Amino acid sequence: MTHVPQLIVDLSLILTMAGIITLIFKKLKQPIVLGYILAGLLVGPNFNLFPTITDIKTIEIWAEIGVIFLLFNLGLEFSFKKLMKVGNTAAITGLFEVGLMLVTGFATGQLLGWSKIDSLFLGGIIAISSTTIIFRAFDELGIKTQQFTRVVLGILVIEDLTAVLLMVLLSTLSISQQFAGAELLESILKLFFFLILWFLGGIFVFPTLLRRYRGLMNDESVLITSVALCFGMVFLVTQAGFSAALGAFIMGSILAETTHAEKIEHLLKPVKDLFGAVFFISVGMLINPGLLIEYALPTAILVLVVIIGKTTFVTVGAVISGQPLKNSIQSGMSMSQIGEFSFIIANLGLALKVTSDFLYPIAVGVSVITTFTTPYMMKLSEPFYEWLNKNLPDKWKTSLNRYSSSTGTITKTTQWHQILQSYAQTVVLNSVVVIGIILISSRQLADLLHTRIPETYLTNSVMFGITFLMIAPFLWALIFKRSNRKAYSAIWLSRKYSRGPLLVLELSRVLIAILLMVFLLGQFFATPAALSIAGGIMVLAFAIFYQRLQHFYHKIEERFLQNLNARQLEGSGKSKKLLLPWDAHFAFLEVSADSNLIGKTLQELAIRENFGINVVLIERGSKTIHLPRPTEVLYPCDRIEVIGTDAQLDAFRGHVEVSTSGDIYIAPPDTIVLERITVKNEYNIRGKSIRNSQIREKTHGMIVGLERNGERILNPDSSVIIEIEDVLWIAGERDLIKEFLNRKAGSKEESELV
Repeated sequence: MTHVPQLIVDLSLILTMAGIITLIFKKLKQPIVLGYILAGLLVGPNFNLFPTITDIKTIEIWAEIGVIFLLFNLGLEFSFKKLMKVGNTAAITGLFEVGLMLVTGFATGQLLGWSKIDSLFLGGIIAISSTTIIFRAFDELGIKTQQFTRVVLGILVIEDLTAVLLMVLLSTLSISQQFAGAELLESILKLFFFLILWFLGGIFVFPTLLRRYRGLMNDESVLITSVALCFGMVFLVTQAGFSAALGAFIMGSILAETTHAEKIEHLLKPVKDLFGAVFFISVGMLINPGLLIEYALPTAILVLVVIIGKTTFVTVGAVISGQPLKNSIQSGMSMSQIGEFSFIIANLGLALKVTSDFLYPIAVGVSVITTFTTPYMMKLSEPFYEWLNKNLPDKWKTSLNRYSSSTGTITKTTQWHQILQSYAQTVVLNSVVVIGIILISSRQLADLLHTRIPETYLTNSVMFGITFLMIAPFLWALIFKRSNRKAYSAIWLSRKYSRGPLLVLELSRVLIAILLMVFLLGQFFATPAALSIAGGIMVLAFAIFYQRLQHFYHKIEERFLQNLNARQLEGSGKSKKLLLPWDAHFAFLEVSADSNLIGKTLQELAIRENFGINVVLIERGSKTIHLPRPTEVLYPCDRIEVIGTDAQLDAFRGHVEVSTSGDIYIAPPDTIVLERITVKNEYNIRGKSIRNSQIREKTHGMIVGLERNGERILNPDSSVIIEIEDVLWIAGERDLIKEFLNRKAGSKEESELV
């Protein structure tokens, strides 16, 4: 009789139990994640009613692989460009809420008499909401098109990144068992140094390789290559002293910028689902029912802390960021739960053997309870707002409305802000690249060389020369590159006292470059004579090859930007950042095959006239149509972006998504925004009708709202005359809107001078 390995027997048991439980949970319309946890509990060592697995260690290894795939998939959905454009609302609210939940969790743990390390991990566990559960609840309740959901999705992006950083910091603190500020700062700086270095190097190398061999890659090779890159980065990151999950997340975020991102995500889904299921089952296997009963009171307390704390902090943070009270309350009550990252952080404490045994089952218990309460919290958010709105003093309501409306104005970017932003970007990015190349060359390549060839002055000189050739273009950029020449010249010529700070900035760049060159010399030479000779060679090389260094750096920069924007240039994944004081907002809908809109032009459908909805974008495969013309026809599987109020979108959605797939689409941010503009005297669009203002032609945008004397008009007629102090809401490209207004203001001033 053939012997069957115990791993196969155990996998058969857990997957069979998981399949049965998840079918039951689907029938009951409950999150499948909870089904996996329950299946793990039933086949785990702490529950003897059903057959129990025996090879727990191997299952734990599979669970670690599951964490890697979960984080890799999260990175594919994340994208660093998405973070940069996530918006002030999400950034302010997310950081405000996570920071206060960390403090609240730590304080709660201390009040319960737990150790400092348990309290720290508790803060991390209760700080991060469940992306999976929130997505599913939005879709099941049919509210994914509502205005506040965009705010929640942005906050979740911030939370996900914060969770990854928390895992690294908690690992560092756990190993050192010290809470010194200097060590913590050193860990944070080291983390950001490696993040920048890996991201820059990854974006420069991997998209180029994938694009070059695109014609040779079928689905199988794309999947194998992406998984190989993922585990390669996991190995590299763990060698640097960080967690495997961080490596998977970094590689996912790098591949998210490639044109293969959607295909990789699609091909990876079955693999992620399988290993993810094993991970959540392993979560259930580690639950000790006895400990849950013993710590029932702390679990109940923490459930209240999560529900009340996250609801309050998200609501207050959203109000501070400028959201209306209704959106803020709905956002807060939607995020009152914890989920998959809480399990990962709790499991990290167990793996490092620094947390108590009771913390893990308590985290799972809190997650299970808050997951069940999530749909009810979402349903109660609007009635709670109505009750609060009736009982708030009129003075408070007026102040809140005025505050949220004022945050929608376009902020002016000063010339100094542009220069400082460019300075920081140039100095930080190029310094990180230079230091990274020096460290790799002097500590990795040199050590490898010296294992074969004895270390001599000649070998050090050769390694120094190779290293200097690699870093020379970046040193040139650090000293000479100036991105905002226009702003620089304007400040230099406008006021004499501004020249001093500008010179200080330029001299500081030279000083940083000199320090980096000294650092390079110190890695290979020890004697003063050698340092002087090598330093002279470096200066001479810069003088002779200045033009070539400039040209070579521009080629490197062009390749990097091409890779970074490749996905956008091919027309995939378009969406918009929005400002939300207005009741209308953006939402994505997919035209189903059974929709009665198919085959008709936008003009024939009269969507704006019948529903009050504006269609601002159509995605059709890899093609993206911005602000489509009335003659554009809708086809099955078109993904359209529309702007309207919650009520209008709910009514329109029934005509578009006749039969939905159950998946929610989250588009990465892009350049089209909803802008609030106050018409000033210098704008020569005043006194003209909307049609004659040429705003649509010049900005590729449309006026979707107008405020005048306290009255709001949604979808104003094109014959309406624009007056001074009118507030226009324009859906269009931000840069074109600013350029149009600046040009109009400039032409007005010139005409007055003439």
